[in-house]
Amino acid sequence: MSFEAGGGREKKFVEFCKGVNGLDKVILREVRGHSAEVYLNGGQVTSWKNEYGEELLFLSSKAVFKPPTAIRGGIPISFPQFGMHGSLEQHGFARNTVWTIDKDPPPFPTVSSNKAFIDLMLKPSEDDPKSWPHRFEFRIRIALGPGGDLMLTSRIRNTNTDGKPFTFTFAYNNYFYLTDISEVRIEGLETLDYLDNLKDRDRVTEQGDAITFESEVDKVYLKTPTKIAILDHERKRTYVLRKDGLPDAVVWNPWDKRAKAIVDLGDEEYKHMLMVGAACVEKPITLKPGEEWKGRQELSAVPSSYCSGQLDSHKALRLG
Repeated sequence: MSFEAGGGREKKFVEFCKGVNGLDKVILREVRGHSAEVYLNGGQVTSWKNEYGEELLFLSSKAVFKPPTAIRGGIPISFPQFGMHGSLEQHGFARNTVWTIDKDPPPFPTVSSNKAFIDLMLKPSEDDPKSWPHRFEFRIRIALGPGGDLMLTSRIRNTNTDGKPFTFTFAYNNYFYLTDISEVRIEGLETLDYLDNLKDRDRVTEQGDAITFESEVDKVYLKTPTKIAILDHERKRTYVLRKDGLPDAVVWNPWDKRAKAIVDLGDEEYKHMLMVGAACVEKPITLKPGEEWKGRQELSAVPSSYCSGQLDSHKALRLG
């Protein structure tokens, strides 16, 4: 089944189909050949390909496609809790829940040329933890731009009728596909403070000109810029993450020992992935009844030079 997304004049197709184990899946396609796949399980993007059909997101070969298990890879969403920063299960329940298609979304101030998109919604269910007994509406628009950029816009509203506010943390956990983790660096997080999850969340200041990888990393960078670059030197490709409403950035790679202990990750797959997430962790968000929070990210992949790592300014799209 397919239709013209957004009722546009040009055909930019959204296809509804079945994925692994018969789970509901949505495929977004742009006319130039870019594509993205979204599972209703977790409201999760699991694939993002460029016009050459090259995969840009990492998905574990051992990923489990069986609710309520979270899918390892792609872009899982942490809500209402990131990591173990709270009393709920790790990363909250949004990534373990089957979302519904939102057929009547509120207006989104997105660029009008983005016709390939899907709107999903998550509301409370009886399966949600009793330790987070709140009413909410979580809406997300996942859009694929004409230039291949992937945009996720989340809106979370407090719909409590008892007058109570609620507080949450949040993250888009982007698993980028890489050629070799030892040949990768991140630019944009230099000299910033971070919480080290490997050392009881100690607050540390980052040293050095750029961030490279030679061992396990699990950090939450604080007060980060709106643009972060992940340079894959081997493939001469740079991923650009732009974000709005998400002041923190999560960086994670399990390295060899930890990878062997993760049942839904291949022993050697840590070499080909890096999770860099747009997040709000240090200062949780509090919403009163009727209030809404919005957090947005845009991902693009552009050519980069091994020597300079300079972005191609013509292809690095601005966050609208």
